[in-house]
Order: sequence, then C-alpha cells, then structure tokens
Amino acid sequence: MISLEAENLTVKRKDATLLKAVSLRAAGGEFIGLVGPNGAGKTTLLRALCGLDRNALGRVLVGGVDSRALSPRARARRVAYLPQTREAAWAITAEAAVALGRFAYGGVSRLGDEDSAAVDRALAATQALAFRARAMPTLSGGEQARAHLARALCAETPILLADEPTAALDPKHQRAILRALRAKADGGAIVIAALHDLRAAERWSTRVIVMEGGRIAVDDRPERALTPSLVEAVFGLAATDY
Repeated sequence: MISLEAENLTVKRKDATLLKAVSLRAAGGEFIGLVGPNGAGKTTLLRALCGLDRNALGRVLVGGVDSRALSPRARARRVAYLPQTREAAWAITAEAAVALGRFAYGGVSRLGDEDSAAVDRALAATQALAFRARAMPTLSGGEQARAHLARALCAETPILLADEPTAALDPKHQRAILRALRAKADGGAIVIAALHDLRAAERWSTRVIVMEGGRIAVDDRPERALTPSLVEAVFGLAATDY
C-alpha cells in the first residue's frame, strides 16, 4: 500500500516562516481534507509535499523513499499535483491538455491504447467529455478547472495533491469532483485536497487536517476535527454560519 510521510517540513520566506515543522503520515485509501483560513499554510504544505518548494527543509517520503532520491519522471508517476492557479496558456484542445498527464509514461506525441483509455476515464470522471474537442481558451472558468483536474487524474498516480479543486465550480460540478476524488481514495490512492468549504470537507473526507499559522492544529476524523468550538476558534465562525 502506498504511503506519504512528511518529517518536520519547514518553509521560510525572508523573515516569515510559512510552514513550521509539520509532520504527517498518510496511507492509501485516505481522502484528507486540508482546511484552514487564508495564509494558514495549505498551499505551502502541498507544494512541499510534491517537491516543488526548494526552500522546504525536512523530509518527504513517498512509499518509504526520500522524494529527493526520485527522478522527476519517477516522482511524476507517483505524485500528481493540481495547483491553485490554473491558466490555459496554450490554444490546445481540452483532450490534449488532459493527455499531458501521461507525460511521465513516455510522452504525449503518440499515445498508446492505455494512455487513451486513461484520458477517457479522466474526462468522464470530471464530466468533461462534452467539451473534449474544444480549445482550452474557449472554455469557461469552471470547464477549464475540470479539464485541469482531469489532467491530474489522467496520470493515475497513487498520490494526488489538489489545491482548491472545487474553485470556480457550480454546486453540481463541485459534487462531481468531490465524488471523483473520494472514488480515487476508495480505490486505494492517497488524496489530499485543500478545501474552503467546511461542509464539503466534513462530508467527503475520511480525515481532516486543520492548519493555522503554518502548523497543524488538528488532525482527526471529520466529526472530531470540525467541532463547533474549533471552527469558532480557528475560522471565527459559529456552527450555524458554515
């Protein structure tokens, strides 16, 4: 079974410490909802976990192997990352954008049958089949968001890190995306998603990590993590307000 471990992850920027000795362990089958107010360190943690932050101190183990010992291609076969900022820089079709997720398996210029099947599965999971042939710049913000998530799903990695995967989506497609992420976790993968919707985190996650001030404030099952007292203390919200 796949595992992901972080040991004392610390990230500093000039005079600010954005991540403060964060440690965690995740196992296959977990859908971890990563929540916290703006500036709590969610994005910084996700970037550090997937090896994109060169300023990160500490260690990340992927399947027991130090991620720094993995080649970029080997890492890309194990960990997929959906960033918070997702721009359609090229006038390629949605299908071609999704197929970029297969790059770690030998390139995208000539997709094999397995690659094409993975593209189809990802498009279906994100309800993006209807616009697969359209150019990315012609898509709405929500459609682009679904195409980008499909690209991450298309890699079919055992670990998926997603930063606000439901941003820009209407309620129907938010549910579809959360359902797809939960299905991936139920299939044995590790999914860690930064979410702003506390109700969604409570409903869909198997585990919730609450971040505050660059640290993990709570790490527990959803019903234990998102208690009224904690929500009020960390988010400044009464239980009836979220």
